[in-house]
Amino acid sequence: MEHPVERAERAAHLRHLRHTVRFDSYVWLLTDPVTSVGASPLADVPSLPDLPRLIRLKYLTEVNRWTAPDQPVTTLRRTTGGDRALSLVWRELQSSYDVGDVASLTFRDDYGTWGFLDLWRSGDSARFTDTEVRALEREVRPVTGVLRRAAARTFATPDLGGSPAGAAVLLLSPDLVVRAQTAESAAILQALLPTEPGRSPVPAAAYNVGAQLLAREAGVDPSPATTRVHSPSGAWLTLRAARVGTDHPHHGSERPGADADSDIVVTIETATLAERADLFARAHGLSPRETELLGLLLGGADTHTVATRLLISEHTVQDHLKSVFAKTGVRNRRTLLAHVAGGPDTSSAPDNLT
Repeated sequence: MEHPVERAERAAHLRHLRHTVRFDSYVWLLTDPVTSVGASPLADVPSLPDLPRLIRLKYLTEVNRWTAPDQPVTTLRRTTGGDRALSLVWRELQSSYDVGDVASLTFRDDYGTWGFLDLWRSGDSARFTDTEVRALEREVRPVTGVLRRAAARTFATPDLGGSPAGAAVLLLSPDLVVRAQTAESAAILQALLPTEPGRSPVPAAAYNVGAQLLAREAGVDPSPATTRVHSPSGAWLTLRAARVGTDHPHHGSERPGADADSDIVVTIETATLAERADLFARAHGLSPRETELLGLLLGGADTHTVATRLLISEHTVQDHLKSVFAKTGVRNRRTLLAHVAGGPDTSSAPDNLT
């Protein structure tokens, strides 16, 4: 979801957090603001081979789930009253790594959920104190703003190519083991999460949408098994997961009585204009009326048509446009629409509101 500079920004903030609280391992994912499904991980956990299992259990665990409308910071011990075995991911995995407590931070604002961060503290008696939780709570709001602005900055970079021609596909087992993938998907995943030369790419984004499908099927969370992620080429990509043989794989829907032993197919496609526009509006903090105006502009509407459709005056349309320009940092409609669509800005007009 970000350029390397934003990845470095997260790493720098983790170094800052170490001066606030002690932690031994961490997992920080950016999320689709609508579905809250993760991608773009930054992590340091004890065993990389356990990554698919960790992700699967994380999504199936209801305790301290980042999608719950709870406090911005929770801890495993406080939520479970000290009975950590109530957490599926702790009971089946983290306990074997001597994880004593987990502080979970959710980065959410009025425009969506932009990421979550789990801080692991080792030692059977380890726990995060109330003072440490309050210190972490003070970090959540500013970091949420940083993540949303980072997403907004991606739209200032045109799509330089490298998007999949059609759908790139992976096939996962129900345990999220990669059974097969196309060459296109391997190249995309390598670009999203670079690995050392000669190593296979880590399909973390595919694991996440696959795990969300399992959570959806289990009734843990109803959100679609889909996420949008920003690639180094400048393109926004959409990943979706569905069981093999489902009637509507592009919507992540399940057949009634779908076989839980069926494999999971994950597709990676270039995000549609509507998907980009939604992200653009959320990342730049546009109001519902400004978002509606943007949609009309993308459909080719002029000022008069926008005014008629929104039942407002043309003067009010111009006021809304000025607000959109101020929030997005552009100076004319052509540049605005180019940023949303991912194309180059060909405008030379310095300040054009019409």
